[in-house]
Amino acid sequence: MARFNTQLVHGVPVNDNNTGAVNPPIYNSSTYTFGSVDAMPRWDYARSGNPTREFLESQIAQLEHGERGFAFASGLAAIHAVLSIFKPGDRIVVGKDIYGGTYSQLHEHFSRWGLIVDGVDTQDPVAVSRALSNPDAKAVYFETLTNPLLKVNDVRSLSALAHAHGAIAIVDNTFVTPYLQQPLDLGADVVLHSATKYLAGHSDVVAGLVVVRDADLASRIYFVQNRLGAVLAPAECDSVRKGIQTLALRMDRQQENALKVARYLKRHPLVSAVHYPGLESDPGHALASRELNGAGGVLSFEVRDDVDAGTVLNSFKVFRLAVSLGAVESLAEFPARMTHFELPREERLKIGITDGLIRLAVGIEDSADLLEDLEQALHAAGEESNDRAAQATVNATATATALAGIGALS
Repeated sequence: MARFNTQLVHGVPVNDNNTGAVNPPIYNSSTYTFGSVDAMPRWDYARSGNPTREFLESQIAQLEHGERGFAFASGLAAIHAVLSIFKPGDRIVVGKDIYGGTYSQLHEHFSRWGLIVDGVDTQDPVAVSRALSNPDAKAVYFETLTNPLLKVNDVRSLSALAHAHGAIAIVDNTFVTPYLQQPLDLGADVVLHSATKYLAGHSDVVAGLVVVRDADLASRIYFVQNRLGAVLAPAECDSVRKGIQTLALRMDRQQENALKVARYLKRHPLVSAVHYPGLESDPGHALASRELNGAGGVLSFEVRDDVDAGTVLNSFKVFRLAVSLGAVESLAEFPARMTHFELPREERLKIGITDGLIRLAVGIEDSADLLEDLEQALHAAGEESNDRAAQATVNATATATALAGIGALS
């Protein structure tokens, strides 16, 4: 049996043509001919199935050790499909520290059609168990590494808790990819990916993938995929396939760079906290060492209260100020105003997304350039902070002098 890195390159043959082409063809056909009126062809209409899409879906199922994979037009479309298998009145236990788009979909869309959302701290097994003990609880939904605080969720433990209460475990594995963890092997039932990120890896396609562990879930997800129709187009399927071929190479370099960046930030006097499970000092390091094969390429850090995070972000020259992650270029973003703006401020602060938090998605550039860019951006923010402090001292002195003068006149 081929090993993981070989599976990345070759995938699972669809056996759709006899040309000998090294790369699977891109089939831009919306419909397929029937041999006769009594025929049951493998493909009939592209929404229901397409050879190019089938190659990608089979490959991600192989990589995640699942029963079947599904490709969607975006990560949120994939999440929507998975949540659509539930019915009004069902309760979904959801990690509080999740992507803003997921939060919005749960609270602003699915709540309207009757899904009940229980937000819990997935780091607290007692709280999770208590929420799952409700007879209407059908699933626990969480991210392998939370966005944007990089907390490590215990997939094995949370999946076991879900099963003990008759529920399923749904894991967003976007930050980790099957290269660093295969959640189905740890007991999860459904794995989600925003394939836009690490799997495609080049900021050139929007896509979502789902993998399930059993045939029953596969039939339910396929029904939603086929009836709602948010399928990934053939050309985009091929873009994701090509990205997957270099996944291991890219992630190795991204993790190497991310660890250097995290260690640099940990020592910087203007930085008050660094969130990255690759650091031995991180609270999630021990769990990450047990359940993951690496800490990934995303980290976040908080600047001191007297430093403007916006100035840091606006001063970058190599890091691009943009949402998303997992691509070859390094990106920086401001969760409070960008990826997590959907969360009310009080909710953001409760889960630790402060107004000084910056998220970095580290790319494959030369690490020295990334560190120099961080240094100059933090220096600019530090100078601005010093100028504000100096101006405040001048203003305070002027006020005190004025008051003294008034006192003398009186």
